[in-house]
This record gives sequence, C-alpha cells and structure tokens, in this order.
Amino acid sequence: MAEQAPSNAAHAAEGLPRGDLGRRIARRRAELGLTRGDTGARAGMTGSYVRHLEEHPDAAPDSGALRRLAGALETTVSELAGGNVDLPPGTGQATRHPEFTELSTAECWALLSTHGVGRLAVPTESGPVIVPVNYTVIDDAIVFRTAPGTTPSQASDVLAAFEVDRIDDVFSQGWSVLVRGHAQIVMDPEVARRLEERAYSTPWAGGKRDLWVRIVPLVITGRRITV
Repeated sequence: MAEQAPSNAAHAAEGLPRGDLGRRIARRRAELGLTRGDTGARAGMTGSYVRHLEEHPDAAPDSGALRRLAGALETTVSELAGGNVDLPPGTGQATRHPEFTELSTAECWALLSTHGVGRLAVPTESGPVIVPVNYTVIDDAIVFRTAPGTTPSQASDVLAAFEVDRIDDVFSQGWSVLVRGHAQIVMDPEVARRLEERAYSTPWAGGKRDLWVRIVPLVITGRRITV
C-alpha cells in the first residue's frame, strides 16, 4: 500500500485510533511521548499517513512501512502486528549491562496511579492464589470490583499482596511495584457508590461485578531495570 492517506485526511479532525494496529501504534506513541508528526518524521512517512493507519481498521501497510514504523516507535514488527499477544512478557534476552534500582515510595505511587491491570495474591484454603484484576487508586488505597464467590472476593479481612508491572521486551527493561496491606470488602453502599463514580474502568471480564474490595497499603516497594 502506498504511503499516502486519502487526500482529505490532512484536513480531517483527529479521530480515535481504530483497529488493532491503530491502537498499538497510538499506545506506543503515547508511551514515547510522540505526536503523529514526530512518528512520521522518524519513520520517513507523513504524519497524515500515521493518522490513516491509526484511524482506519482496514489499513494495510506493506512490510517496509511496518519495519520503519516499528523502528520509529522503538519496538518490533511482531509487537505492532500483535504477534506477541498470547506470549507472556519477558521473552526477550537480558542485556549485558542492566541497571537495577529501588523505587522510592513516591515513584511507586506515581506508577500505581496510572491504573490498569494488577495481580492480586490472596490466601485460600488450598494455598495462595494469584489472579489479575482491573484496579483503580482512590484515596491512597487499591480498589477493584469483583463478584461474590470468586477468588478476588476471598480478599476479605486478610493480608493480601498486589503487584503491577510494565515489561518492555524490546529493550529488556521494566518496572514492578508490590503492595502489601489489609484487604476488606466495602460494605457501606454509599462508599461503594462513590467508588463506582470514580472508578477508572469496568472489569474486562464483564458480567455483574458490584462487590468492591479495598486494599489499604502497609508496605509499598518497587524496583526498576533499565539499560
């Protein structure tokens, strides 16, 4: 496909990314702090073509354009194309001279507050179990919603652990934050209503999940690996 978006694309209002490729491009741009124009300049293509790729699910760039775009976004063609979707993070090789640092409490809170998906570890009758949950940080606490009878709902009046991380396989670097604290089910309907209003996202798993759990941190630690 030629690297030329439709003639009126340059004058169209900037739209939201659509399609798998478009969302991956937009997300990686955001991670690097790049505009569409910046990305196009790095990749040797126009910013309007980058916009075309993001906003048109049927866009089909050729392999050369994908390679240049991946290079501009400091990632791989496989990552952009979704070839790593079903692979766990961390499949890349370690670098020769990684730098390991401990994060301050303020840095940990800043990373936690970006929201997203975290891993909840709770004690059960058969032993500790770890499950992913969509979470939000509200009033210096980790909150998430679940359904009665699920594994996350067992985080009631227990000491629980909660972990979030970000792994960059391309550069073999990343960070993680670990929270340990008291987990309690929110029983007050008014508090639950306020959490509902301030929640960042609904659970990806879908279904009726209106049981709120709140983890008040006792200890927060974090670490980062950079090249």
